[in-house]
Amino acid sequence: MRFEYFQPGTLKEALALLEQYSTDARVLAGGTDVMLKIESKVLKPKYVVDISGIAGLDHIESNGNGDLRIGALATVSDVAKSPIINKQFPVLSQSASMLASAAIRNVATLGGNICNAAPSAENAPALLCLSAKVKIVGPNKERVVPLEQFFTGPGSTVLNSDEILVEFQIPAADTNARGLYLKHSQRGSIDLASVGVGVLALFDNNKRCQDIKIALGAVAPTPIRAKKAESVLKDKVIDEALVEAAAQAAAEDSCCIDDVRASKEYRTDMVVAFTRRALRMVMPG
Repeated sequence: MRFEYFQPGTLKEALALLEQYSTDARVLAGGTDVMLKIESKVLKPKYVVDISGIAGLDHIESNGNGDLRIGALATVSDVAKSPIINKQFPVLSQSASMLASAAIRNVATLGGNICNAAPSAENAPALLCLSAKVKIVGPNKERVVPLEQFFTGPGSTVLNSDEILVEFQIPAADTNARGLYLKHSQRGSIDLASVGVGVLALFDNNKRCQDIKIALGAVAPTPIRAKKAESVLKDKVIDEALVEAAAQAAAEDSCCIDDVRASKEYRTDMVVAFTRRALRMVMPG
């Protein structure tokens, strides 16, 4: 596959190239997804715009209010190892640490992982639980979009051909919130998830669930929030019966398919099993 390669030094230069070449161009960051698709001829770009050399897009910063900003070029390894993320947003560091191998995590970027828009995108459930938004920049304007509205289908997002995702914005999490990410795959963490479950829950002193977010990966055309399951639990003191009801509701939220990794029935069963397990793990003792 032949294409013309550009490595702009600034965001302005990158945006100008995308504006010029439009749908014939493809953005490259870490390249762990894009290059595989080009090699397999799933993608056939005439132009590749490599943004990996643009300074200032790999930051991981928390402001005085606890809000987090992560640049799109921060590697997945950076996210997994960040002291800030480990302390304040551990559900995200967990999901990042489960993406593929260490070698891939050292190259893959958080922005690339999300823009690839695979239903199994490893970090998407954690980011959905954290109510993340994405900052998108185009030639003439910028916009901020809730991640929940970013995915439009398998491999598809709201990004226009002349836009670049530059940053993730995550609001401060309550220090008492309990979060975790669980992944099921056939060959361990190096393989793509057959089912991914992220949970972030906040309980009061009476063990009542004040707030909860449950997000699922690899079980629908896009990563999704399991809102039926959330509604089963919110504002209630959670017991085993409610855990089971929520796990079943999560399966109803999902839209599983058959593929090379798992059958529809198996995936549905694993949604129930892993949601159940995650909820038990975040419940106060």
